[in-house]
Amino acid sequence: MQWTDEAILLGVRRHGETSVIAEMMTRERGRHLGMVRSGRSRNMQPVLQPGNRLEVTWRARLDEHIGEYRVEPLVLRAGRLMESATAVYGVQALAALLRLLPERDPHPHLFEALDVILDHLQEPATAGELFVRFELALLNDLGFGLDLEECAATGLRDDLAFVSPKSGRAVSRDAGAPWADKMLALPGFLAPGTRRGADPESLIEAFKLTAFFLDRHVYVPRGLEPGAAREGFCQAALKTLRASLDATSLAAPRNTA
Repeated sequence: MQWTDEAILLGVRRHGETSVIAEMMTRERGRHLGMVRSGRSRNMQPVLQPGNRLEVTWRARLDEHIGEYRVEPLVLRAGRLMESATAVYGVQALAALLRLLPERDPHPHLFEALDVILDHLQEPATAGELFVRFELALLNDLGFGLDLEECAATGLRDDLAFVSPKSGRAVSRDAGAPWADKMLALPGFLAPGTRRGADPESLIEAFKLTAFFLDRHVYVPRGLEPGAAREGFCQAALKTLRASLDATSLAAPRNTA
């Protein structure tokens, strides 16, 4: 058995004296493990860092074996990802999310989304928003997708303000007003057709929204904990976004007339 694919490294663990077991998110074959001989060597250590995009060739006698990887670097971005807390926590949190998927189950659109997010984790205006959209895509692939396109009660697409915690469907402001205290907030940047970006308040709402449905449908039924990486990412992303907005406000010219 042999195949070649593009992959993003999620993590490694030691195997023997010199080798490692590498966990990859491949474009066509999903999350896939394999051994890299001499993976702990000085030459290979910079390559086998989480977040790097690689070309991998996997070989094994039988498909069910763990097999061996031969790797070639394509995009070495791990060094840049280690420069900020948002990126460090983000890489860990994204890898933890992908581990919720069955091994070797293909999700090419999640590979593409992961690749895009890793290139933007250090951008204050987009890191948190992209992460939330990744969580929504993952929920959808797990069979628990949210319907945020129209009001569950009226079918309208205007002024959507809430998400039903029971159905995971959007609800308009007027239709949901009587039960507002029981509803989850729908962040403005997730409303259909909007061009609005995330601000700190809407990003907090978005993190709460995806956390609720991940807990309800994935973590609690499996007896799992979300882990510290997601919380670390959320706090770091919010702190960076607030600092960026404050700096922009201070740099804006003042009207002295």
